[in-house]
Amino acid sequence: MKKSIPNFITCLNLFTGSVAILIAYQGSLEFAAYLVGVAAAFDFLDGLVARLLHAYSEIGKQLDSLADMVSFGVLPGVIMYKLMQKSAMADPDTTLLQAEIIPFAAFIIIIFSALRLAKFNIDTRQTSSFIGLPTPANTIFIASLPLILAADTFNLSGYILNVYGLLALSVVLSYLLVAEIPLFALKFKNLTWNDNAVRFIFLLTAIPLLFIFKFAAIPVIIVLYVLLSVFAYPKFK
Repeated sequence: MKKSIPNFITCLNLFTGSVAILIAYQGSLEFAAYLVGVAAAFDFLDGLVARLLHAYSEIGKQLDSLADMVSFGVLPGVIMYKLMQKSAMADPDTTLLQAEIIPFAAFIIIIFSALRLAKFNIDTRQTSSFIGLPTPANTIFIASLPLILAADTFNLSGYILNVYGLLALSVVLSYLLVAEIPLFALKFKNLTWNDNAVRFIFLLTAIPLLFIFKFAAIPVIIVLYVLLSVFAYPKFK
């Protein structure tokens, strides 16, 4: 019974992601984006509970990967697809290419998410850090865009609702998912500065950014995470 608890939480992640996909297809991107946060919470909790209960299992590992493929693979691709469609509709001079063809390019996110998760399952180097952008971080980046548009305190809609900009973003994020770039994990074995300097720097920067800029800070924080990993992490790890 104890070993089933983490798997149940993983199934909640899968259920949440499935509901979010349906909602995103129906056009409620803001609500779908909030559900990304719920799915991410379940994704964090299943691993935490498994460690606390010592309830590890091979089926749990496989189930977690399959759930992540839905919540952090298919879902971000669908959100990006709908954003591209929305950007095309917002442009009075939109072409058939922009409205009907280019949005399908968003599904490369799904393909590269699958490659990322498959790679993670067999890569023994990714025990205490990551190689490539984790799929939850990628999904949170994409899900933040509808939330930024909903508030748009900083008048960013003109920059976000650009079909070619979203296409370029899809390509860059897809590359980062499988890139051979070491990225630090937010796992604290202790609270000493020497062992966790890059993590403390990240949190001390990210938290104030969230308070000041709210959802608009999320893409900046993900970029900061990548930059710190590339330039600072090798010096501190």
